[in-house]
Amino acid sequence: MRIALIGYGKMGQLIEEIALEKGHTITLRISEDNLNDFTAANLADTDVAIEFTAPHAAYDNVKKCIDFGVPVVCGSTGWNAQLPEMKEYCQSKGGAFLHSSNFSIGVNIFFEVNSLLAKLMAKQPSYEVAVKEIHHTHKKDAPSGTAVTIAEQILQHITRKQNWVNTAEAASNELSIVSERIDPAPGTHEVKYTSEIDDIEIIHTAHNRKGFASGAVLAAEFLKGKKGVFNMKDVLSEL
Repeated sequence: MRIALIGYGKMGQLIEEIALEKGHTITLRISEDNLNDFTAANLADTDVAIEFTAPHAAYDNVKKCIDFGVPVVCGSTGWNAQLPEMKEYCQSKGGAFLHSSNFSIGVNIFFEVNSLLAKLMAKQPSYEVAVKEIHHTHKKDAPSGTAVTIAEQILQHITRKQNWVNTAEAASNELSIVSERIDPAPGTHEVKYTSEIDDIEIIHTAHNRKGFASGAVLAAEFLKGKKGVFNMKDVLSEL
């Protein structure tokens, strides 16, 4: 498979390493130093683009890929408000777009556990719930996209919580997300239910970025030749 990397920081370089190990070819590497190379002509022989940049750049990068007719896997977080618009745009153009707040298989299993636990805890109002996430100091968004996904899953089931806030102190109808930035942490996410009697916790701790990069390559392999809007749940359903 021929892959273009839109974003060539630490994550892009790790994705390249894993893609090459799996026998894929990197056709284009776009960083802040060569943005003028991000053209339809340079993407003409590409099967899938993988985009890992920053919140302010993701929308335009994904739109370009769709306009150029290139399926695009996007791991940039922090632009959730624009995602529905991009999904509609992709559908209208007959493109292919896969976005996930986290490509790690372990995290996506954690998502399933989190959703099930929230469904069970919805019937237990004596428990207070909070989310905590820890990342390295170069993480550009807070809370993390993964933490937002976790919070949104909780809000779907625990209706006494109306919205999330990125503070330790929260009103009774708010879900607290605490964000900490500590090097060299690649990512820890914790959901904790607390009562006078006991606590229930689920935690996912990443040891390195390899799980995220491996999942992104897996998503690219899934997306090749497809049309439509997808997520990691679609990818994992085919494993």
